[in-house]
Amino acid sequence: MTKSVFSKPFTQQEAIPDSGIDQAIAVLRSGRLHRYNTVEDETSETALLEREFAAYMGQRYCLACTSGGYSMHIALKAAGIQPGEVVLSNAFTLAPVPGAIDNAGGKPVLVEIDHNFCVDLAHLEAMMLQSKARFFMISHMRGHIADMTAVTALCKKHGVTLIEDCAHTMGAHWNGKRAGSFGKIACFSTQTYKHLNSGEGGFLTTDDDEIIARAIIYSGSYMLFERHGTVPEADVFTDIKLDTPNYSGRMDNLRAAILRAQLPGLDKNCARWNDRYRALATRLAKNVQIHLPQRPDKESFVGSSLQFRVPGLDQEQVGNFVAGCAARGVELKWFGGIEPHGFTSRYDSWRYIDGSQQLPQTLEILATTFDLRIPLTFSVEDMEVIGSIIDEEVSEILD
Repeated sequence: MTKSVFSKPFTQQEAIPDSGIDQAIAVLRSGRLHRYNTVEDETSETALLEREFAAYMGQRYCLACTSGGYSMHIALKAAGIQPGEVVLSNAFTLAPVPGAIDNAGGKPVLVEIDHNFCVDLAHLEAMMLQSKARFFMISHMRGHIADMTAVTALCKKHGVTLIEDCAHTMGAHWNGKRAGSFGKIACFSTQTYKHLNSGEGGFLTTDDDEIIARAIIYSGSYMLFERHGTVPEADVFTDIKLDTPNYSGRMDNLRAAILRAQLPGLDKNCARWNDRYRALATRLAKNVQIHLPQRPDKESFVGSSLQFRVPGLDQEQVGNFVAGCAARGVELKWFGGIEPHGFTSRYDSWRYIDGSQQLPQTLEILATTFDLRIPLTFSVEDMEVIGSIIDEEVSEILD
């Protein structure tokens, strides 16, 4: 019997809205791409974007940056990290998270995850006690949101500052509260495969006057901080502007124009992602050998990707399964490989961090964890086809 093959590319994004293209062209024609290059009484595209994203988040302040990784770096710096200081983070994440901690001068110390791909709360508290860390950078990895009521309670109990990596949870909620509004600072990405697409880019949001003032100076505002879209009173900068170095990580007006056009449609797109996610999850759930994470009722996630486990596979079978899906046009990422591949890496391949950390629960979970991107260029019907291919390949190996 001839096997079905899926032919659409997993890296193809939707086009930028026409209004964004038109405004980007207007920016190009003006020649004023730099966020501070404005004429009299003009507010830059970047400043307008900061106001609009802060309003979307219900936060007082937003800083537009060059990338999500950069926003995490300066979030830690603005929060007062000291050289060599421990920063906790969950072990299932992507390399920019420990990279940002290292870039800020910190020492990444990792925490186990549970079978739903969220931070293990018992191990988190144990590591808070053991490490005496002042910071926890939680990565809402692949859109999986931990019990944020419990997380914030632990942080408060142990005097830990919570910083949220929301690269995969822009538009998501926990118990009706936006992801990114639980911690002291939240960081977002607008890299091509995230929920808003500017190729590269990011946001930092906070309600804290001093943190945003430091972040603005870190970003490279020189003495032009008053031109930002959301900014505290000038007296907050009196000492900060002289004591804080310039790391030059500004967003430009071209990317801001592209993002402003996408922001009004974000919630609608989140619903579209979830339609596709649920269609795929429903199809995969028919195979008892495929384990899907439990998504609590309090978690309003954005299903721009889907993760699943096939615990019955050994390492050789994992390779055969990934190859079999690839031959039929379904691109899976495997998080259990010893060697990094593309964007995917396991925590023990980051050899610049403390190699003595032993996280057997995380390794056991990742050994059979697979990851699937869900572009909005795919239809709900496409997800049924993809689910059927995955189901058939699992069954062929294990039955």
